[in-house]
Amino acid sequence: MNLNAATSGGGARLLADGNQVPVLGLGVWQVPPGRACVDAVRWALDAGYRHIDTAQAYGNEESVGRALRDSGVPRDQVFITTKFHPRGDDPVAQAEDSLRRLGLEQVDLYLVHWPEGGPTRAWAGMERAQERGLARSIGVSNYDAAELEAVIAAGTVPPAVNQILFNPRHRRRALLDACGRFDVAVEAYSPLGTGRYVDDTTVATIARRTGRTPAQVLLRWGLQHGLVVVAKSTHRDRIHENAQIHDFTLSAEDMAELDALDRTGGTDRALEAKWW
Repeated sequence: MNLNAATSGGGARLLADGNQVPVLGLGVWQVPPGRACVDAVRWALDAGYRHIDTAQAYGNEESVGRALRDSGVPRDQVFITTKFHPRGDDPVAQAEDSLRRLGLEQVDLYLVHWPEGGPTRAWAGMERAQERGLARSIGVSNYDAAELEAVIAAGTVPPAVNQILFNPRHRRRALLDACGRFDVAVEAYSPLGTGRYVDDTTVATIARRTGRTPAQVLLRWGLQHGLVVVAKSTHRDRIHENAQIHDFTLSAEDMAELDALDRTGGTDRALEAKWW
């Protein structure tokens, strides 16, 4: 991956395995395959995003691949993440299927989407996928501190990333600290609370004070906590606005006010309620 080109929009996070991930990504969860997904990814790449996050469970990998090809942006300048659907049996075979849908020879990051069947069940297969060159980095998603520790203890290769629900209302301090101890990068999904938190009065006040949009404030908060942020949008203007988060800084007061919105009690859990 050409790091300089891939991170021209605002920098990257160095992973423990030596690879680097652009700190702002476009997520395509709940984006239907076809025109909506292709347009969103194209608009993001046009706006300078160099990190696209999809998953087998989303059903839109083919559209992501089409958008990447149509964009004209060289493959080595874009960081592509997909996720193993843990109700499947073989992370290797499913990675190969993902690559066919994406039209790629390798993804930059391959995650266990959630720890169904136990946190270590899929990890040996994830390591094989990396060994075979199907993924440059491997990691997990929706893993709490104990589950993350179990994978590290059982495996040969530690997860490079844990992608979790993280925003001011879900500031999982103990889980963030655990990831730091294990040298696992944290990626925040739903950094805007699936859009709900852009209307929060505290966020709105800080947005007025800084002359920024509420979404920009929320995303900047994540960056200043050392996170990689993965934001979803299908609106061209919002995708462009969300990219403008690297040219301002929230004050210590701003950060403290946003931190105080937490409703998790600083948990080390990844989710308040599991769906599996």
